[in-house]
Amino acid sequence: MGNSVLTSLVERGPFRCAISLPRRRDRLHVMPTSTGYEIATGASYDWNGRKRGHTPFSVLQHTTSGAGHLKYERLTYRIQAGETMLVTIPHSHRYWVEEGETWSFFWIAMSGQEALRLHRSILSEAGPVFRLRPDTIERLAQTSLDLTDSPLEAGRASSAAYAATMALFDDLLARQEFSAGDHRHAAIGRAAAHIRNHLDRPLEVQDLADVAGFSRAHFSRLFTQIEGISPSEFVLRERMQRAARLLVTGQLSVKAISSACGFDDPNYFAKVFRRTFAISPSDFRTTGMYSAQRA
Repeated sequence: MGNSVLTSLVERGPFRCAISLPRRRDRLHVMPTSTGYEIATGASYDWNGRKRGHTPFSVLQHTTSGAGHLKYERLTYRIQAGETMLVTIPHSHRYWVEEGETWSFFWIAMSGQEALRLHRSILSEAGPVFRLRPDTIERLAQTSLDLTDSPLEAGRASSAAYAATMALFDDLLARQEFSAGDHRHAAIGRAAAHIRNHLDRPLEVQDLADVAGFSRAHFSRLFTQIEGISPSEFVLRERMQRAARLLVTGQLSVKAISSACGFDDPNYFAKVFRRTFAISPSDFRTTGMYSAQRA
């Protein structure tokens, strides 16, 4: 691992941090619930995705050494050093350590509508076990450490978890290529790429259907089937993701970011952003910048 954030996390030794924040009337769409580093040994470490309550959340877990096992639906995985696991709960899965084995890992658990939506999208494309780029692992390790700082404000916790989710999303889904033999996936891929490349412009469903080469009705059904959300929801999600990245990493004004994300009215942009993240663009920039600088 060398001189890295991941090394610092491991050298800190096992730790667990439950993230408990005051209840809000406006529930944040991405919120971490716990993080930590653990060295699990023997059969006492055994989690069943159907026996962890009914409140939806997800677990992102990166293996630093040893190995664990995951039974996900009908497949069984041996998760080794350098591999990352993602699961949502409740769901039909089980992960555990075999007797006589050791599994060392750090994890971040999250809840919230947008977190679960993005994680399910990743699962549908990449599966529950994957390898990430070193810089993505560093980002996730930094997020885990950031989330142990105290006191931790809700806005900062949410923006840190969102940044980690987007690092995961960009690493895995940016690499996914649709099968050349399936023209439907290729067509939806063209439409999705067109959306991401033209977020500053009007994106009508009919225009997207024309890019894909389908009728509007057929395009909407197929897009929703493949992407998991409607074209209009996809456009809004991509615009909000771009806005969040620009707020945290860029120097543009909120008005300029509004325009870059396809909003003519900065006030309406701010309203939509707050509805998505339960925080204003200006406050998101203030809380999110901290995580970006340290990641």
